[in-house]
This record gives sequence, C-alpha cells and structure tokens, in this order.
Amino acid sequence: MATILHIDGVTKSFGRFIVVKDITVKLEQGEALGVIGPNGAGKTTLFNLITGLCRPTAGRIYLHGVDVTDLPPSERCRAGIGRTFQIPHPFGGMTVFENTLVGAAFGRGHRERDCHERCVAILERVGLLDQANALAGSLRLLDRKRLELARAMASEPGLLLLDEIAGGLTEHETGELIDIIKELRAGGATIIWIEHVVHALLRVVDRLITMNFGTLLSEGDPATVMASPEVRKIYMGIAAL
Repeated sequence: MATILHIDGVTKSFGRFIVVKDITVKLEQGEALGVIGPNGAGKTTLFNLITGLCRPTAGRIYLHGVDVTDLPPSERCRAGIGRTFQIPHPFGGMTVFENTLVGAAFGRGHRERDCHERCVAILERVGLLDQANALAGSLRLLDRKRLELARAMASEPGLLLLDEIAGGLTEHETGELIDIIKELRAGGATIIWIEHVVHALLRVVDRLITMNFGTLLSEGDPATVMASPEVRKIYMGIAAL
C-alpha cells in the first residue's frame, strides 16, 4: 500500500511552550488512524499542522511523497486534505446547501453548477437535506456537526481529518456517523479521527495512537494500545472529564 501521509519529526512550539514534540507518523492509503489523549495533549494542533493552519517549528509533512510543509491551507485542501473542526465553523449567513457548495466548488476548484447533484446527495447522506435551505447559523449544535462533515465530504478528500465529530451525539446518531465513515473508507478515503468517544473510534480505526503533553505515547493495534496500563490511565482521565 502507498503512503499517503508522512509526518516526519514534527515539533510545534509557541515561544518556550512546546505543544507538539517530535511526532513521526506514517499513514497508508485507505487506513483509518485513531488519535486519543487528554485535553491539551496537542491533538488538534497536530491537525492544524497537517492542514497548514500553523507551520511546524521543526520537521516536515509529506502528502503522497510531496513536501507540503510550506503550502497554505487552500492548496492542501485542493491536494486532497479535508477536515472537520471540534467547534463547527459554518458560514452562518449562508444556507446549508450553500455551505456544502463552498466545500465542493472552492475546496476542489470545481464549477458550482457541476457540484449541485453531489451536494444534494451528500446532504441526504448526512441527514440534512430537509434543511438545505435553512441558514447554517440557525442550526442546532448536532446539525452543525453534520454540516461540518458534509462540507468536508464535498471537497472529495483523499485524506479526511475528523476532530471530535462524535461529541454530543446520541448512540443512534453515533451509529449513523460510523456508517458514513465506513462508507467513505469503502470509497477510498484515508481517515485520521481524534475522538473522546473512544468506543466509537474503536469500531472504525485500524490503528491507534495516544498523545500526551505533545508527545507520542503509544502507537499500534487498538486493542493492544487500550490494554496498556499507561494508556488506560489516560483513558480514565478522558472519561472523567
């Protein structure tokens, strides 16, 4: 299998405060990687480094073998990196459909009129088609999360980053989310998923990494990683939040 993402010795610091320290991870085409760790472990910062929202203090990031470390977020999106945010950021004054269209047209550089059918299909898949003409700013939190996923899906990402997208969902909604993620994988998407709802994560991912204080604590088979006493201690800390 081909390596789609290579994070090579990446460190990010803000002054003397090191948020991510010497992280090296490779991700193969079609793989689903789970990321766990307590709040403040550096998980979302790692996503920001992958997507270009911030640049590493040291280390390099490669996508399909090409160094993208210095590329801006827009170019990384067009190269096939899509993401959702822990806190949804829709264009509140635009409709749900228009938000999805932005992902399809501007995220990948397609003509708007060529994206309409795809956007309708995506909204139907995530359960938002009946709210397609509603203003995104009027959505409740759970529907904003659905819209986050729809916008990311619309950009046709080869690499999809999910940041705590299951947070706040019911068991039934989480099950629907898992079905969507599995469907995306079946379509060829490679996924990295940060999640505190670990039972959902374990139903999807092939491999699991644990971060703590910006470092990579463990990496491997999900069952093996979760059986580690050190990881279990961190997991119980997550459960207690």
